[in-house]
Amino acid sequence: MFNVAIITLSDKGSKGERKDITGENLVYFINNENNYEVKYYNMIPDDKTMLKNEIIKLCDEDIDLILTNGGTGFSKRDITPEATKEVIEREIPGISEYIRMKSSEKIKRAILSRGISGIRKNTVIINLPGSPKGAIESIEFVIDVIGHGIDILKGEATECANDRQV
Repeated sequence: MFNVAIITLSDKGSKGERKDITGENLVYFINNENNYEVKYYNMIPDDKTMLKNEIIKLCDEDIDLILTNGGTGFSKRDITPEATKEVIEREIPGISEYIRMKSSEKIKRAILSRGISGIRKNTVIINLPGSPKGAIESIEFVIDVIGHGIDILKGEATECANDRQV
């Protein structure tokens, strides 16, 4: 079972001025996937230091996957990729590139997402868009392969290429 944390970034939501539909939908989706369980959920303002501290804390705990949602656009308050980049040890560009590619087949503006993905310790971190539909579609594109990456991080699986037939 993979332990998941979901962090919603929303200034209005963190003040109680907006309901967090995206985060709630992600919790529901993840809890209905085999081998995934949400162990932590929080909504915070678009605050770089706060997000960095949340990610660091969760990576020090027993969390395998952190999904952030929101803060990946062009607004001056959108700081999720920058905060994530400052705390990850290694990037996983393929995840975010694939999400943008698949999402752009549905809505061209998806190429404007600045979300990144990476690894800190044994935790995979993925920035998802803030829109409810965009976040769910994005995680649907990659959820089936993320577990294998986590298993490799934990030393419980072989390299990705070893699964191929020659």
